[in-house]
Amino acid sequence: MRYFSTIVLSLFFCITAISQQYNKGAIVEILLKTDTTSIGQKINYPQFANSEVTIAKITIEQGASTGWHRHNIPVFAYILQGVLTVEIENHETKQFTTGTSFPEVINTLHNGTNKGFENVVLIAFYLGEKGKALSSK
Repeated sequence: MRYFSTIVLSLFFCITAISQQYNKGAIVEILLKTDTTSIGQKINYPQFANSEVTIAKITIEQGASTGWHRHNIPVFAYILQGVLTVEIENHETKQFTTGTSFPEVINTLHNGTNKGFENVVLIAFYLGEKGKALSSK
């Protein structure tokens, strides 16, 4: 079970190799392939006795934010709609628009804000551990 997260991510990031096995007409588009977070931190796969992958759809209304938080696990996101502005504890700011993917920062305070005119909708993939929080303050 502890290798489950590694296997899932390997499949997620190595779709190119797997796509050769799909039938004609199945189109594979790589959305993200990286070994670092959005601020250059090395991504390391956690080793948990009870690994658990969580996929969440998150909607941030116009003018709202996630609140300052941090993840101690790898988290990957895909923006379905809107523009997400992420402020990082070092005062660096990143923007992610519709159709973009990004690896979230690890063990670093950050706050995602919707400064646009429509809801931000994103899908987040958390590589965590059963019974543990996905983020902390």
